[in-house]
Amino acid sequence: MDTSNVPVERTTLRAGPYRTYLYRARAGREPAVLFLLGSGPGVSAWANWQFALPALGQRFDCLAPDLVGFGQSEHPDPPLQGMDAWMRAWLEQLIALLDLVGIERAHVVGNSMGGAIALHLLWRHPERVRSAVLMGTIGVPFQITPGLDGTWGFYDEPTLERLTQIFRWFVYDPERVGGDLEAIARQRYESTQEPNARRSFAAMFPAPRQRHLDELVVPDDALVSIQQRVLLVHGRDDQIIPLDTSLYLLQRLPRVQLHVFGQCSHWTQIEYRDAFNRLIADFIAGEL
Repeated sequence: MDTSNVPVERTTLRAGPYRTYLYRARAGREPAVLFLLGSGPGVSAWANWQFALPALGQRFDCLAPDLVGFGQSEHPDPPLQGMDAWMRAWLEQLIALLDLVGIERAHVVGNSMGGAIALHLLWRHPERVRSAVLMGTIGVPFQITPGLDGTWGFYDEPTLERLTQIFRWFVYDPERVGGDLEAIARQRYESTQEPNARRSFAAMFPAPRQRHLDELVVPDDALVSIQQRVLLVHGRDDQIIPLDTSLYLLQRLPRVQLHVFGQCSHWTQIEYRDAFNRLIADFIAGEL
């Protein structure tokens, strides 16, 4: 894959009832690839996909929205209550976004909670999804890990030290992300203190948090009926979402592949950015 990057457009749209901030890289006009963010404190689509969009935008039309309740998109006030209500809002936002920009079907790349949203798209709106890449995904039954409980519980103690600890869980080898996790945490910390983001995140993930995972589960009878190609990507040493979640899906999705990165935790798309981008490009192009 060409190592040159393409510019990333930033625009604000109204996707259905929701103000939606969208990052888009599209030197390659076809096909469309929709990137879905995960659920770290202070996260945005750009924080998750800053290395993927400029690279993959060479070949594809890459769209990465801030989901409702994250980044610069709509923050309902009062906030929604219950994971089912948030999921309905995210699906409504995404379908409206595809309609707005004239995309009938897209490949979908979901990170962590974004993987669960991608699974729900495959289940509830299969006609809009060409294929899916699920990275360190949730959406299947498992016991919440201390890392995920601590990440979703950030606002119990919203300090720079706590955020730095979360990033230690996210990364296997800090040298792969520049070596200074506290500096990365300082860059992110300001966004965690933005009032709208703080209110939305706290409303999404109040304790006890196992129930939020359970509400995101896609039932087995839906999983076995999914006919799109699916690529599972996971870090073997993921301290947030265990590899077992991808192994669970491997046993149930009909047209599925699994790629595991050793010496890698939850930030596959950052720790192994070049390999991740090549993997995604080859899969979307049907070359994998």
